Amino acid sequence: MSEIVVVYELDQPAAGHTAPAGAPGSPGAPGAARVPRRVHAAPAAPGRSGAAGPRTLCGKDTFAMEKARRMSAEEPETPWYPPEYASRVCPDCAAVVET
Repeated sequence: MSEIVVVYELDQPAAGHTAPAGAPGSPGAPGAARVPRRVHAAPAAPGRSGAAGPRTLCGKDTFAMEKARRMSAEEPETPWYPPEYASRVCPDCAAVVET
């Protein structure tokens, strides 16, 4: 499969929420804490490595989604998504990535 970009479908800011390091709203991240509702995969935009294309692999618009931190692909067993959000991975995107 060609390069994928991990993007977050975000919930509204949550008062008092502490996000994991490197996540949207974590210390050092701009803005209020925003919890990822779902973690999606999107193909990279043509000619723009690291930039998400217009739609996720499950067909959602990426315009309002936030790009996740870049994952290292050195280990073949490493998942395509941030491990701290494993329970929030979009099952439709995961099915496409795994094929």
